[in-house]
Amino acid sequence: MTPVTIIGAGLGGLTLARVLHVHGIPTTIYEADPSEDARTQGGQLDIHPDDGQRALAAAGLTDEFRAIIHEGGEATRALDPHGAVLLDEPDQGAGGRPEVLRGDLRRILLDSLPDEAVRWGRKVTSVRPLGDGRHELTVADGSVVTSDLLVGADGAWSKIRPLLSDAAPEYVGTTFIETYLYDADQRHPAAAAAVGVGGMFALTPGTGIAAHREAGGVLHTYVELNRPAEWVAGIDFADPAAATAAVAAEFDGWAPALTALITDGETAPVPRMIYTLPDGHRWDRVPGVTVIGDGANLAMLDGAELGQAIAAHPDDVEAALAAYEAAMFPRSKAFAADAREILDLCLGDRAPFGLIEFLTS
Repeated sequence: MTPVTIIGAGLGGLTLARVLHVHGIPTTIYEADPSEDARTQGGQLDIHPDDGQRALAAAGLTDEFRAIIHEGGEATRALDPHGAVLLDEPDQGAGGRPEVLRGDLRRILLDSLPDEAVRWGRKVTSVRPLGDGRHELTVADGSVVTSDLLVGADGAWSKIRPLLSDAAPEYVGTTFIETYLYDADQRHPAAAAAVGVGGMFALTPGTGIAAHREAGGVLHTYVELNRPAEWVAGIDFADPAAATAAVAAEFDGWAPALTALITDGETAPVPRMIYTLPDGHRWDRVPGVTVIGDGANLAMLDGAELGQAIAAHPDDVEAALAAYEAAMFPRSKAFAADAREILDLCLGDRAPFGLIEFLTS
């Protein structure tokens, strides 16, 4: 039995564990991945001052965060489908929303915790309430764990959220398809020039390409499409060549420097269907359990705020959880509204000009 049991070693769960560690409160994190290097951790993140950076400050990791910033990563270009430049903003160097690799950010969080804090390869398969705020967790290897305080940090398809709510994520009608180009300046010079030194987007209503330059000459692309779930299901992503051809067909007539980000991809295209919980999702207080949000900045701030609430109420778990959730519900609602707005600016009827106005206002 451990004082705080966290499910999921993503950015949110690790931030929670680190803030609790700073306050001398032990945690155990159960993570399904067999090791920290089991899979790539995604691309670059812009870390906002009012949430992600605030969370890292609460975790005592601001200096470590500053050391992994991708200098120049905030530069932004907008192109039309034919490659004409609509916007070309250099990185201002003011440090407002610096870019870092998700994997690097996860690394500084992991390095800040005791080695035994994360139990790798321990996928939770079921959870059962025991009463008095305690829960019994069954792990895929058959072992059983009992928690005094259980926190779900396991994303949209959380195993823990059903203890609190019967709400299920719903597909929003948008899918991102992820591709990579490596050694781009030498091997893919036209695409590299189109992307520039930071981020690039080429967007039209319902269809677009966004890419970011990462360290080592990597171009990381998200093809953005408003398409029904049936369209996604109709593509055989187990056949990379066929999937690439199907996705590229949506960009007929676009500039070759842009479509090369799809057709020249050096990894199999991976679909990321976007799901969201119902607007204003909340629940009544359930003893001994809560969850933290999805999305890097929100998850880290939720983790930091929950950690601080537990530290402020060391002898009253329910007071800590009630205080955390009272602030978390309106925060999550605001984050969800902002995310919908950005998605509409990217792929809505005024794309790309709504997004350009937003970025330059």
